[in-house]
Amino acid sequence: MLTLKPITKDNWEDAIELKVKEDQKHFMASNLYSIAEVQFLDQFQASGIYEGEKMVGFAMYGIDPDDNNYWIYRLMVDEAHQGKGLGTEAVKLIVNEIRMINTAGIPLIMIGYNQDNAGARATYIKAGFVETEVAPWGEQLAAYRLNKNIK
Repeated sequence: MLTLKPITKDNWEDAIELKVKEDQKHFMASNLYSIAEVQFLDQFQASGIYEGEKMVGFAMYGIDPDDNNYWIYRLMVDEAHQGKGLGTEAVKLIVNEIRMINTAGIPLIMIGYNQDNAGARATYIKAGFVETEVAPWGEQLAAYRLNKNIK
């Protein structure tokens, strides 16, 4: 079972040691960059994805000030732990975390990913995201409705 733990002074170095496969590196920013970036995003948090006591992945998510929706800006699973369904499980864990902290009633969680990233597409669709449109910056966008009754 996976859990989320905030990135802190005690585990940030574990987070930056996580790596994706060589052919996936161009799909996302490094965890080091993300940990730096989150310092300047007021409503975002960075979390380690843990299997037991071992960090196996990294995520960054929060409320984007441009559209006031939740966004998952980063999600990665270390190359040694890929192919086990942990990505889908991690997305569902983040969705549940957002449900718990969503006191403002925000209806959507959004995500964007490279159109060539078949692994990301499969993971997000399996977790309940629905592809919407291609963003002006070229990423495929997908949405998860927190309240299924709202269109």
